[in-house]
Amino acid sequence: MANAQVILKEKITGLGAEADVVKVRAGYARNFLIPQGKAYEANRSNLRHVEALKTGRARREAEEVLVFQDIALKIGKLKPKFTLSTGQGGKAFGSVTRMDLHKHLEENGIVIDRHAIELEKPVKKSGKTEVVVRLHAQVSATLTISVDAGDGEAGD
Repeated sequence: MANAQVILKEKITGLGAEADVVKVRAGYARNFLIPQGKAYEANRSNLRHVEALKTGRARREAEEVLVFQDIALKIGKLKPKFTLSTGQGGKAFGSVTRMDLHKHLEENGIVIDRHAIELEKPVKKSGKTEVVVRLHAQVSATLTISVDAGDGEAGD
């Protein structure tokens, strides 16, 4: 199988980031990456421009980290409270899910990808729970949520 080396112009999930030199199938490079403007052919003249691309990438990533650190501070200050209705014996109906947390963050002006919220399973118990929000590879925030039982049978 024929392979080709290309220099990526932008981040492509599962392949690499801007200014990375990667090996891909020749057809993928020839029919998709290069015509779509997502990559350059890795020849001598283009390899000279890699340093300029890497400098731009480093500057952009530094700016992204600063923006995500600011968002992490905002998330850390939030203390969302959710109320679940309960039945006999204090069993909760419903739960607090990733979507509920995402909606609460958006209501407070914080727009992030909902997959950044690392909630393994929905919260069904009353009390406080800490949820990690991974904003960037270098930046994460902790969101402390309080869940209360609606009928007062189970408490904090």
